[in-house]
Amino acid sequence: MSDGWTQQGKVRAREGDGVFELVIDGLTTQSRYYKPLVYEFFRKSWRGGRPAWGEFSVEIIMDYVGDPPWMDLDNLAKALLDAIKGYVFHDDAQVSRLLVERRPGAREQVFITVRKLRDLSGWVPPKP
Repeated sequence: MSDGWTQQGKVRAREGDGVFELVIDGLTTQSRYYKPLVYEFFRKSWRGGRPAWGEFSVEIIMDYVGDPPWMDLDNLAKALLDAIKGYVFHDDAQVSRLLVERRPGAREQVFITVRKLRDLSGWVPPKP
């Protein structure tokens, strides 16, 4: 993976070797804050790859300082998966492994790592 990060404000990302990484500096207990922040980053700054079909593993790690934030991790995961949908993968139904963790850290950040597990290029989603 290259060291080259694309950054705008509190959000930075990079990709390479089948891995996509996104870092958000700072924390809030309002998970709805993250979705527009990440959307704005993708809309204005990101020039990476196109969304892919396949199965993906996603790790979301929240580092906090002091007392743990009072936040439901499932709400954080849903907001972040919705925010990266359409940029990393086509639909969050493609996520076959999801890890969401809260841990003490040196500074308040959210890390998202997406790895492609299985290529399903040519796969067409079923019609409703």
